[in-house]
Amino acid sequence: MDLEALRTGPLADARAEAEPVDAATPYEGAIFQVRRDTVRLDGATFTREYTTHHGAVAVLPVDELGRVLLINQYRHPTRRRSWEIPAGLLDVAGEDPLTAAKRELAEETDLVAATWSEPLEFDTSPGQSDERIVLFEARDLSPAPTAHERTDEEAGIVLRWVELDEAVEAALAGRLGNAILLVAILAAHARR
Repeated sequence: MDLEALRTGPLADARAEAEPVDAATPYEGAIFQVRRDTVRLDGATFTREYTTHHGAVAVLPVDELGRVLLINQYRHPTRRRSWEIPAGLLDVAGEDPLTAAKRELAEETDLVAATWSEPLEFDTSPGQSDERIVLFEARDLSPAPTAHERTDEEAGIVLRWVELDEAVEAALAGRLGNAILLVAILAAHARR
């Protein structure tokens, strides 16, 4: 990798590969696995543990008034009810992210959208996971043909339309913690 090009070229993440030395999967679950890789990079050998993930999609629904639709649900790892946007796994091999986003919007909000933005993609925590999120904005919303039956933590979903400025203010005040939501509303604010 040309490090000088990183200093002077266009600001963009660059694909790089370390030389594999050893790899193991100490845990394999339904949604993620834990990997332990030993690699060689720039003459140094080191071991890193991280989770591998199917990837996911997320949707920021925006109505004709410019409000955003947030959902609130219980998240066991953080032991809190978090404000979020509709999101879900890319758990079908080769699934198109837009198809998955449409499914998640309908399942979590009982809405469909006629207009979808170009996706914004980001890594959730590149130091500990390879999870990548594909984020869309959905506009021209209408009720889904059928309501979705929700179970588990989704059974208690609360929907709330919020002015974008109110969501941005809550984010900047530290009252919202979901990283996907923060990226979505700050990106929408910047695009506006």
